[in-house]
Amino acid sequence: MAKKRKSETKEAETIEVKKKKKREANEKKLVNGEIETETETDKKNRKKEQKNKQKKEISTVSIAVPGSIINNTQSLELATRLAGQIARAATIFRIDEIVVFDNKSSNTDDSSVVMVEEADDDETGAAFLIKILKYLETPQYLRKTLFPMHNSLRCVGTLPPLDAPHHLRKHEWGPYREGITLKEKSPDSTGTLVDVGLSKNVVIDETLEPGIRVTVAMGTDRHPEMGHLHKVVPSSMPREDVGLYWGYKVRYASNISSVFRECPYTGGYDHAIGTSEHGLVIKSSEFTLPAFRHLLIAFGGLAGLEESIEEDNGLKGKDAQKVFDSYLNTCPLQGSRTIRTEEAIPISLQYFQEPIGRAMQQLEGGNALR
Repeated sequence: MAKKRKSETKEAETIEVKKKKKREANEKKLVNGEIETETETDKKNRKKEQKNKQKKEISTVSIAVPGSIINNTQSLELATRLAGQIARAATIFRIDEIVVFDNKSSNTDDSSVVMVEEADDDETGAAFLIKILKYLETPQYLRKTLFPMHNSLRCVGTLPPLDAPHHLRKHEWGPYREGITLKEKSPDSTGTLVDVGLSKNVVIDETLEPGIRVTVAMGTDRHPEMGHLHKVVPSSMPREDVGLYWGYKVRYASNISSVFRECPYTGGYDHAIGTSEHGLVIKSSEFTLPAFRHLLIAFGGLAGLEESIEEDNGLKGKDAQKVFDSYLNTCPLQGSRTIRTEEAIPISLQYFQEPIGRAMQQLEGGNALR
């Protein structure tokens, strides 16, 4: 037995010596350039690993519109219809953020923003527009809970639905659904019950306060057991995971300066475009956008962006063409003397489709998401 162990030990040592000699020989060849550092398989595996480790970043497109356009409408019904047109255009063209700005000369603090967004009887045009935009973006089954009865919402029933991917019907299944946390406890007292618009509520694996809107990963099982725990994910996950457009965010800005200064994206907007009849005329096919992570397209009101810039203390006296990286007329040779903002938005967003597409191809070889 001892001789056998001794023989095995000697054999193992011999194998180790051979491995060492092979390593030394390869190192010598490597120094002399006789072999490559990686095989093709190794290269593919390494690239695959790097790609998986890289977090996909969503490239965004934001639009900025003046709340003053609501003040020019003659009735609640017309004001509601105008807001609905903007919401529809934003959804059709996959807009990520709508910034509603005022023409205030001074900056507002956080409390002022809250007052604007929660204005009641004497609400401003910006407050009204924000409320309708948020209401329309919300899935139908969540609206009753998230939006109490309000005079501003009297005519929303006449508007066409956005029919966005996250506005799922009760019979439709999707890998993600929007939901709202409930007061009721789950049967096993674990997690939180969430209404996601199905015949049965689902349970998430964390404890949250009631009345919070959340994005829930539904998994692959269309009929999960009641005890199955779902996960709450960031609202960006549906697009990162399966490329689904998941609605727009709405933000208030007191003036043009605040549109830029309070940008929620790290590093701000990479490229800002102003639209005006006084802007440069370039064919869509000839207009080139630089590769961007976050793009802003701004629209003016009755008197255009020029008036909004003039009334902003931070920009007063500045040439509108110098406030933006690009200043364009997206509808030259117009037959009407005026193009209303709600008309200019879809016209311009269609104009920018091709330039945005080309810029996206430049960005990381087209790996960024839109």
